[in-house]
Amino acid sequence: MQIDQNLSNFSDIAVQTAFVIYALALVLSLVYYGRMQGIIEGLRARSAAVAQQRELATVGGPAGDAVLDDAPSAGLSEDADLAKKQEKADKLGGMTQMLLWLGIALHLAAIVLRGLATSRFPFGNLYEYVLMVTAGVMVVATIAMQRKEWRTLWPWLLTPILALMFYGSTKLYAESAPVVPALQSHWLPIHVTVVSLGASIGIVSGIASLLSVLRVHQGKGREHGFFGAIARPLPSAKKLDQLAYRLGVVTLPTLGLGIVLGAIWAESAWGRYWGWDPKETVSFATWILYAAYLHARATPAFRRAAPYLNIAAMLLMVFNLFFINMVVSGLHSYAGLN
Repeated sequence: MQIDQNLSNFSDIAVQTAFVIYALALVLSLVYYGRMQGIIEGLRARSAAVAQQRELATVGGPAGDAVLDDAPSAGLSEDADLAKKQEKADKLGGMTQMLLWLGIALHLAAIVLRGLATSRFPFGNLYEYVLMVTAGVMVVATIAMQRKEWRTLWPWLLTPILALMFYGSTKLYAESAPVVPALQSHWLPIHVTVVSLGASIGIVSGIASLLSVLRVHQGKGREHGFFGAIARPLPSAKKLDQLAYRLGVVTLPTLGLGIVLGAIWAESAWGRYWGWDPKETVSFATWILYAAYLHARATPAFRRAAPYLNIAAMLLMVFNLFFINMVVSGLHSYAGLN
C-alpha cells in the first residue's frame, strides 16, 4: 500500500494548527471566566445593596429617606456598568465559540487527511486513536454546551484535551503506514468508531461530574476560599449533574455496543468471543462502572455517590487507553508502540 506523504504532512500541519487554535480559545475562555467572576461579584453586591436599601426604607426616618433619594441614580449607574461588562463578556464568549468550531474543522480535516494518506480508516495506532477521541470530545462538548451558561466549562475541557493532543503528537506519534495484519479487517472502523465515540461522551460526562462535586462543596452564594473563587462562575451542581447524567445515559449503550462489536471481531479473528484479555477486562469493568453510576443516580440512597462512580469510570477509561495499551502485554498490544 503506497503512502501519500504530502497528505500525511498536511494532516500533521492541520493537527498543529488545531492545537494552536484550541490554545487561543483556552486563553480567551480563561479571560471570559475571570470576567464572569467579576460580573457575578457585582451582581451579588448590587443585590446586597438593594436589600440594605429596603431594610432602611422599612425602618424609615431621615437617614432612610436620604438613602432612598440617592439609590435610583446610583443603582442605574451600577446596572449600566454591569450591562456593559456582560456585553463585553458575551462577545468574548462568542469569539471563543467561533475559534472552537474552526479548531474542530481543522481537527476533523487532519483525521480525514490521515486516512486519505494511508488509504484506510485512520484508527491503526494510539496516535490516531487519541486524535479521534479528542476530536470526538470537542464535537460532543460543543453540541452539548451551546447555551451561554455552559461557556465557563471550556477551560476545564480544553486543558485536558490540549494535554492529550500534545502527548499524542509527541510521545505517541507514528508515521503514516499500513496497519498491522491483525487490524486488517472491516471490523476495525466499525468497532473503533463506536468505542471512541463512547469514550468521547464519557470524558465530557466525567468532567461534568467532577465539576458538580466541586459545586456541591462550593454552592452558589456560599463559595469560600480558593476553591470558592474558582467555582463561582460555574453553573449550579444540579445543572452540572444533569449534564453528566444525560451524557452518561448515552455513554453506557455506546460503550456496550463497542464491546459487543469487539467480541464479534474477536470471534472472527481469534476464534473466541471473549478471552479476558487485559483490555477486554478493563473495558468491561469500565462499562460496569457506568452501569453502576446510572443505577446510583436513579437510586435516592446512593445518589450522592453517583458522581464519584462516573469520575471513576472516566479515570478507568483513561487508564485503559494508556497503561493497558502501553505497559500491559496482551492480544491488543499493537497500538503502534510495541
